[in-house]
Amino acid sequence: MAEKSTAVAVRKALEGAKKRNFVETVELAVNLKDVDLSVPKNRISDDVVLPNGRGKLVRICVIGSGELILKAKDIADTVIAVDELSSIADDKKQAKKLANEMDYFIAEASLMATIGKKLGTILGPRGKMPKPIVSGADPTGIIENLRKTVSVRTRDKKTFHIPVGTISMSPEEIADNVDTVLKRIETKLEKGKMNIASLYIKTTMGPSERLI
Repeated sequence: MAEKSTAVAVRKALEGAKKRNFVETVELAVNLKDVDLSVPKNRISDDVVLPNGRGKLVRICVIGSGELILKAKDIADTVIAVDELSSIADDKKQAKKLANEMDYFIAEASLMATIGKKLGTILGPRGKMPKPIVSGADPTGIIENLRKTVSVRTRDKKTFHIPVGTISMSPEEIADNVDTVLKRIETKLEKGKMNIASLYIKTTMGPSERLI
């Protein structure tokens, strides 16, 4: 099938979606070919900053101490002091709830080993191990970027989905996000675009529109 303009495909996907009582996410579905994802080095695991953001709230948790905590408390969604880690880790239900509610974690670099030991089994499988930050650094910039970030994870599956916006955004904004994600994916594939079998754009509950 011939390649279709990203903006055209996005517009058709939005037009084909029924109105819902919630703001649907717009997703890019990617189907790969000629790549062996049973080999870990062939898998994609990357974070992409979307030029137009995600169109929805992205929740950030900061784990640290002292000055980092003070700087993060007004801009992060949740702040966890280092002396709270043990009680959270001991309560598996609370730890899982935290992991599921937060989209990204930031932690003081010196605490990464401790966090790995206490929460690694909860955060690791979810792809949510913290992004390290220098002790006392201003987390504003990294938090602002993470609020516009999507994670691209193939694991061992040739078909995977990436959120690229919401129906509240314009087709052009979403298309720009899609193109940014695709460029990054192509750089991670041995044969670039030739490893992509097909691409689809769809809303959470709407019909899909083929891009390639």
